[in-house]
Amino acid sequence: MAIEIGRFTGEWDELLELLDMAFSSPWTDAQYESERKIWERERSTVAIDDGQLVGHTGTFSHRMAVPGGQLPVAGVTMVGVRATHRRRGILRDLMRSQLTDIHEAGTEPLAALTASEPVIYPRFGYGLAADHQEIAVPKVSRTLRPVDGIDDVRIRYVDVRESLARCGELRNKLALERPGMFQHDERWQEYTISDNLTGNPANASKVRCVLAERDGELTGFAHYRTKRAEKGYVDVHRVHAVDIASHAALWRYLLEPDLLSETRSEMLASDDPLLDLLLDPRAPSPITRDGLWVRPVDVGTALAGRTYARDVDVVIEVIDDFLPWNAGRWHLDGGPDGASCESTTRDADLTLHVRDLGAVYLGRPSLARLGRAGLVEEHTAGALSTTAEAFSTSRLPFLDTGF
Repeated sequence: MAIEIGRFTGEWDELLELLDMAFSSPWTDAQYESERKIWERERSTVAIDDGQLVGHTGTFSHRMAVPGGQLPVAGVTMVGVRATHRRRGILRDLMRSQLTDIHEAGTEPLAALTASEPVIYPRFGYGLAADHQEIAVPKVSRTLRPVDGIDDVRIRYVDVRESLARCGELRNKLALERPGMFQHDERWQEYTISDNLTGNPANASKVRCVLAERDGELTGFAHYRTKRAEKGYVDVHRVHAVDIASHAALWRYLLEPDLLSETRSEMLASDDPLLDLLLDPRAPSPITRDGLWVRPVDVGTALAGRTYARDVDVVIEVIDDFLPWNAGRWHLDGGPDGASCESTTRDADLTLHVRDLGAVYLGRPSLARLGRAGLVEEHTAGALSTTAEAFSTSRLPFLDTGF
């Protein structure tokens, strides 16, 4: 019997066994409940073999910041195939069905995901568009360089739930300025403070919140937990601030824990000011981790949906053997005020694979860097450097909330 690929019409509980098997390390009941609350059933695609669920991929409806604005983005999540059914093309069929549905709906020109196994998704056109740093700062290395105005900022401990809406509003405002970040509605605000999301809650506090305020106005906040293990530490989930003094004041608080040896963060933006403010540049021992993977679903709409750092008029030939409607030559005419992008028969100035277009779409890495690696073919002299400048952004893209 052929394996059927289609929309899921069942209930959440029916997915649990499949997800347990596919991810090999079962979640707790609390973790499943957190996932259930943000799950969008009508956007789940499944593979069924003789009545049994053997594969799944889900989609979240995000609105994500891109250079110069925001776009609707399909957040791909909970991708898995039962071990008994691997190497049969099921994942490929799930991915193609999902992306085709997104394309036919016509509202989301991009898909994005975080990868449990990063070597898998380039096969389906996803490119690494944002990374982040994992850091651990020993308490003895906590000293920051002087920051004007830091002592004018008041740090105040508050109840995390009572302050959630206020902090969420500030975070969403700041998210508009950072490519890769999506807007949090009430569901996602609740998700970000779920106690079960970062390791074993048995040896950790609940999520805590401190506010940064100046003259009674909210200028920032931090969510964190403290963990007591063989080596106790502060586990920082997120720090958002409207100015550098508030940002530094929050980190100064987080770097000075009582009875704990260090401060850690698993998701720090690669251009976070903390990395430059620490007096000892070796102190954080940063490890670069892959973050957001991006895939153009509709190349023309995606390229027209962002702005560019400088004027650019270029024909880009895109190689896409997974979604054939993207393959071909696209005329991009854009600049700081907007862009248009249409299919064309003109000769190409550049040629690249769709996964590399996804990688540079949010501003990282440099298109010129990919060219030096032989991943972009230049047909018109100077086109690569000009287009690379146009795609650049003043801030690195960053995903602050995994999905």
